Amino acid sequence: MIGEKNNSNKENELVIHQSCIYSMTRVRRGYIARRRRTKIRSFASNFRGAHSRLIRAMVQQKIKSLVSADRDRTRQKRDFRRLWITRINAVIREKGVYYNYSKFIHDLYKNQLILNRKILAQISILNRNCFYMISNAIIKGWNNSPEMI
Repeated sequence: MIGEKNNSNKENELVIHQSCIYSMTRVRRGYIARRRRTKIRSFASNFRGAHSRLIRAMVQQKIKSLVSADRDRTRQKRDFRRLWITRINAVIREKGVYYNYSKFIHDLYKNQLILNRKILAQISILNRNCFYMISNAIIKGWNNSPEMI
């Protein structure tokens, strides 16, 4: 009898519980969270694995990728400047135009021939004769300067 009582109470509880579920109206959620997730999903659509499927992983990967992009923009500027300096220095030392890069740049600014390193590197690769003309102009200006007398 005791077992039967427990079974009947459980059935009544289940019926009450199920009736509550079916009597409640369905709540339609707002669009704001869905809109935020679709925006994140469009950003992370070309990530691999869970980073393109699971919302929490998408958010974390998005933050990490934006941090990396910000850090590497600065690093890219640094790397290109090093590349330009290396190219200019290689052309300078190749033909013995100048002793070294730092002396060349110093004399370039002293003679007020202001060309940035990017342009100098492009000239040194694409048009070496023009680069040699620039260096000759610097040497002539350096030999004729009144500071040397």
